[in-house]
Amino acid sequence: MSPDGTLFLRVDGVSIDPSRPAVSAADRGFGYGDGVFRTVRLAGGHVAAWHRHAAKLADDLTRLQLGPPDLLRIESDLSDLAAEHPDCVARITVTGGASTRGYRRRHGAPLCTVLRATLPPVVPPEAARAGIELYLCRLRLADQPALAGVKHLNRLEQVLARAEWDDERMPEGLTLDAAGHAICGTMSNLFIAEGERLATPDLSRCGVAGVQRGRILDWARAAGIACTIEPLPLARVLAADALVMCNSVAGSWWVRRLCDRTFARPAWHAALLDHLGQDGS
Repeated sequence: MSPDGTLFLRVDGVSIDPSRPAVSAADRGFGYGDGVFRTVRLAGGHVAAWHRHAAKLADDLTRLQLGPPDLLRIESDLSDLAAEHPDCVARITVTGGASTRGYRRRHGAPLCTVLRATLPPVVPPEAARAGIELYLCRLRLADQPALAGVKHLNRLEQVLARAEWDDERMPEGLTLDAAGHAICGTMSNLFIAEGERLATPDLSRCGVAGVQRGRILDWARAAGIACTIEPLPLARVLAADALVMCNSVAGSWWVRRLCDRTFARPAWHAALLDHLGQDGS
């Protein structure tokens, strides 16, 4: 393992010494944030719902008008990673590749693909049992419909939001848009429970639409639980019966406290965790 925690590193399918990364200084991901990424959890050498991650990667690249990802190479790299480190977290980054100076892309330039693996996070056992405390971020996400939902490489809003607190009791923070609507966590998506129905924020203007969000939407529909996508003012979030945050690394947390409001664990949360742990859709 390198000093920065890297277990495994490949660039364009070539194994790299983590202490001497070989990404060009002219790479557009480094220079302009021109690219996208996925973060996946390997458990027992397997990525749950990989087909969803692959589809999201391809869709995000299309949204940025970049070419399709080399999924065969990525899947081969993941297979080799799983053989060496069956339990880890992998980040797949695809950039616009190297180019000359300036914003204009070089026509036909090959994309650059990086696979980096690290140890999975240590999650305190009490987090699943007792829930988490959620921080309310002061930073507001800017509207940009052209990028809304895309997990692109410019995460400065999330970096600044996450810098607002340093309390280990709060593993995540909730971000709002300029109008005061809840959007998502710094690294997760939000669901609220109101009686027998669920709702998740509309992400058509900002925010990241994660794979776990899509899985939960489909799970709710299959379970006969009404679930809508709509704008969620903060006041409505605070008035909800329960809050749940989700991403592909942590799975799902239920929220015990936000601001001065406390919440109970939803009765269906254990069933949701079971579903997310399976390799289904």
